[in-house]
Amino acid sequence: MHEETHAVTRIGWLRAAILGANDGIVSTASLIAGVAAAGAAPHAIMLTGVAGLVAGAMSMAAGEYVSVSSQGDAERADVELEKRHLAADPEFELEELTQIYEQRGLSRALAEQVAAELTAHNALDTHLRDELGMTEATASRPIQAAAASAASFTVGAALPLLVVLLDSGPSLPWTVSGASLIFLALLGALGARVGKAPMLRPVVRVTFWGAMAMAATIAIGSLFGTVAG
Repeated sequence: MHEETHAVTRIGWLRAAILGANDGIVSTASLIAGVAAAGAAPHAIMLTGVAGLVAGAMSMAAGEYVSVSSQGDAERADVELEKRHLAADPEFELEELTQIYEQRGLSRALAEQVAAELTAHNALDTHLRDELGMTEATASRPIQAAAASAASFTVGAALPLLVVLLDSGPSLPWTVSGASLIFLALLGALGARVGKAPMLRPVVRVTFWGAMAMAATIAIGSLFGTVAG
């Protein structure tokens, strides 16, 4: 039996997981690099990183849950609207479905036959899929998205914290930045592999913006450290 696994079936949790891990690495590494560049004591640097991890994971989970729940509300509203349309004017809905299949390349006669048979089988599911593009694979799952986002943020944020345990000296801003860019490149490659996409573009994208964020916080931290000194 031939089986195919498409990346679209993973798009919900994959997006949340990649976003969470990326944000965990960038935000925590930037905090650590900025505070270290300002000349903070090692314990203050570690405390800043841990606080950033906890706050960021909770924020990501809450934001993802609210966002995906709003998407779910919109999906449910569309389902109810389509139910009312099917009940009020089934002939119009059948013609609408027929025209959709015609636009996809079927002849008028075949489009009418397909529309009629699919409507008889399950009119609502057919309209949701072919008219609105709503399928089980793309359905919103707020709890899953929130959990994936929080867990991946925590894992991502933990990586720069490990660097702090290995290097708490004056070179820490550069050490944590360099290591985090490597982490980001690996994350971009992993996301591309799981999503079955080319690797170069996502790797360049995540490392570039990560480098910009860390460079900005190092500059600010150095400035404040100089002023305070």
